[in-house]
Amino acid sequence: MRLVFAGTPEPAVPSLGVLAAEGHEIVGVVTRPDAPLGRKRVLTPSPVAEAAEKQGLRVIRAGRLDDAVTDAITALEPELGVIVAYGGLVREPLLSAPTHGWINLHFSLLPRWRGAAPVQHALIAGDELTGASVFQLVAELDAGDVFAERSYRVPRDATAGEVLVDLAGLGAELLRDVVAGIESGRMTAAPQVGEPTFAPKLTLDDGRVRWDEPAERVLGRIHGTTPEPGAFTTVNGQRLKVLTARSGGAHIALRPGEIAAAGRDILIGTATDAIHVDRVQPAGRPAMAAGDWWRGLRTPDLRAGE
Repeated sequence: MRLVFAGTPEPAVPSLGVLAAEGHEIVGVVTRPDAPLGRKRVLTPSPVAEAAEKQGLRVIRAGRLDDAVTDAITALEPELGVIVAYGGLVREPLLSAPTHGWINLHFSLLPRWRGAAPVQHALIAGDELTGASVFQLVAELDAGDVFAERSYRVPRDATAGEVLVDLAGLGAELLRDVVAGIESGRMTAAPQVGEPTFAPKLTLDDGRVRWDEPAERVLGRIHGTTPEPGAFTTVNGQRLKVLTARSGGAHIALRPGEIAAAGRDILIGTATDAIHVDRVQPAGRPAMAAGDWWRGLRTPDLRAGE
């Protein structure tokens, strides 16, 4: 098929690669403009732009899909539009420009977690099961009929970044099958069933750890906001990023936010069980083992969240 592909971050790259490997004619790749990254703010192409250019594909950089971009895509005469985490809305008349419209690979089991950050919200909420869905794009947010979905059980103590890597591969295979089904005319979509929940883009404050919550909620927030926007707390008024944490501190009773060393491990109390914190990053310093950070403070009566 003649495809136009829209995507931006790393989780969209496997889908682009799979569709190209299947022999589809990808007539254009739409992605967000180059963005300044790092301390030196160097303009850097998106992961999808890099992957597309390596394959010699035409790249259309667009912060929003305005009239000019709509005209450029329409002129390519695509049969199907495919979108994977592009980061912008597709509206009419672009929505109807491809012969078969647009399909969207979304990293949740719709209608649960419609929106920009489905994996992050799933982990914050403590969902043990999530997955990927391919649906027909419509004007309403993530509300179109679903062609296919695949479930995924969240591994214990997995972060949003780790889950996204798995779902990117699983979703690319699902997308491949749906595109093949649309091409053959065998694929049909069914309406979403159930009450929708929503997953808006996370803010920096969404990463603030609430130590007075139960351990599973604390870990869900840490894992769900890792690596972006990043989990953090404060200790002695100083911001401290929590990079990795895990369950398993039930044998030590600590008050919420209370910090204790157990051998080389650092435990922090919650409303229920204590949790292990393995790596942290103090403000203005590199990432380090939590034990090294704690021993360097020489003030063992400090608490997280203060």
